Amino acid sequence: MIPVVAIVGRPNVGKSTLFNRLAGEDLAIVEDRPGVTRDRHYADAHVHGRDLTLVDTGGFDPGGDDPLGQGIVRHVEAAIAEADAIVCVLDASTGPTPVDTDAIALLRRSQKPVLYVANKADDPARALSAHELYSLGIDRVVAISATHGRGLHELGAALAACLPPPAGGPREGDPDSELPHVALLGRPNAGKSSLFNRLCGEERSLVDARPGTTVDPVDTRVTLAGRPAILVDTAGVRRRSRVTGGIEAAAVLRAIRAVGRADVVVLLCDSSGEVAEQDARLLGLAAGRGRAVVVGLSKVDLLGGKARRLAEAEARRALRFAPWAPIVQLSSRTGEGLDELEREVVRAHAAFHRRVPTGELNRFFAEVLEHRAPPTQGGRAPRIYYITQAESAPPVFIVMCSAPEAVKVSYRRFVAAQIRKRFSFDSVPVIVHFRGRTRRDDPS
Repeated sequence: MIPVVAIVGRPNVGKSTLFNRLAGEDLAIVEDRPGVTRDRHYADAHVHGRDLTLVDTGGFDPGGDDPLGQGIVRHVEAAIAEADAIVCVLDASTGPTPVDTDAIALLRRSQKPVLYVANKADDPARALSAHELYSLGIDRVVAISATHGRGLHELGAALAACLPPPAGGPREGDPDSELPHVALLGRPNAGKSSLFNRLCGEERSLVDARPGTTVDPVDTRVTLAGRPAILVDTAGVRRRSRVTGGIEAAAVLRAIRAVGRADVVVLLCDSSGEVAEQDARLLGLAAGRGRAVVVGLSKVDLLGGKARRLAEAEARRALRFAPWAPIVQLSSRTGEGLDELEREVVRAHAAFHRRVPTGELNRFFAEVLEHRAPPTQGGRAPRIYYITQAESAPPVFIVMCSAPEAVKVSYRRFVAAQIRKRFSFDSVPVIVHFRGRTRRDDPS
C-alpha cells in the first residue's frame, strides 16, 4: 500500500510551497498570507525512491476562536489520524511560537513518526538560526528552503526513513492477500452500499438515502463470476470544498487509500441524475493510480429504455477521457446487470496482471511501425529500436528510441491504444514510456 504523508504546521510557514515542491507541480495555491489553504490537497509523489501520497493541510491554530479555523483543525486532526508519517513545518526565520508548541503536543499524542522541518532557511545564517527550534524539545530539525530547493535531498532521505517498509509481496499466512481486491467508489448516495450488500448476498453495509452513511471501508470475501475476491465498500467522495467535518474528511482519505490497494475499481454513477464532474475526477483518481476501472451506471430500474440510452450516452461524454473503461447498466434492487458487471471485473483483473512476451510484443510493434511510424518533430525523426513490458499491475511498457523528446503526445497515445487493442488491455490504463538509446545499445 502507498504510504500517506501529512504536511502540517501553523499558518504561513510554507506548507503548500513544500507540498508543490515534493509533488513536482503547482497544485496548491501559494500566497504570502495566512489562511490561503483551507481544504486538504492530495497528490502522488516519488521521494527518495518511495512512492507516497502527500496531504497538504490548512494552517493549524487550535487556540483561535474563528469557526473556519476550528474547521481546519478538524481537517488537520483527520489527516494526522490517517497518515503513516507526518512532516511538521516550522519557520526558521521567526523561531518557536506558542502555536508550534501546541502542534508538537498534538503530534506527540498521535504516536506517529514525525519529521520536523525548519523552512525558509534560505541562506546559511537562517539555517543556523533554525537551531532555536530545538527549544521546543524535539530531537532533530531538518533545515530547508522549499522556495529555493535547499536541503530537500536531506529531507527526502529523512522522510524515507520515517515511512513503513515497502510491502514485499503477499503477507505470509494471509489467504486473502493474493485474491483480487475490488473497490467500490463513487459520490455519496450513488448506491455503493446497496451494490456491496447485493454482491455479498447479505446486509454487510448500512444503506440509507442520506449521504455519509458509510465511513470506514468495509472488506469482505465474495464470489464474482465464480471466482473468489475481496470486495471493499468505501465512503462517498464529495468535492473537496463540500467536505465538512473531520469524520467525513477521514472517510474520504480512507476511500482514496482503498483505491490505492485495489486491483479493480468499480466507479458507481447514479443514472437517475447527471454524471457529474466529480464522477470524472474519481475516474481520473483511479486511472492516475494505474487501477483497472469498470463504470457501473446504477439505479437503471428507475429509467425507461430511451432514458437509459441517454444516461449511458451522457456518461460516455462525461468520461470520454477514458474511453477504455467499460460501462455496465445495473440495478442493485432488481439484480439487473450484476452478472455482466462481475464478468467485466474478472476480465479487468486479468488485464491488470497480463504480461506480453517481448518477442510477441516486438513482432506486433513492427506492424505498427509499418502502418504508422513516429512523425518528424522539430526536424528530428525518432528511430524506434524495440519495446518491452517492464511491469504488470498496472501494465507499463518501455519503448527504446533515438530521440524520445521528439515523439509527439498524439503518437504516444496512438501506441498505447494499439497495445490495448491488440492484447485486450480493456479496462486498464496502459502506460507507455519512450526512453533514449543509441542503435549500438540495442540488445537484438
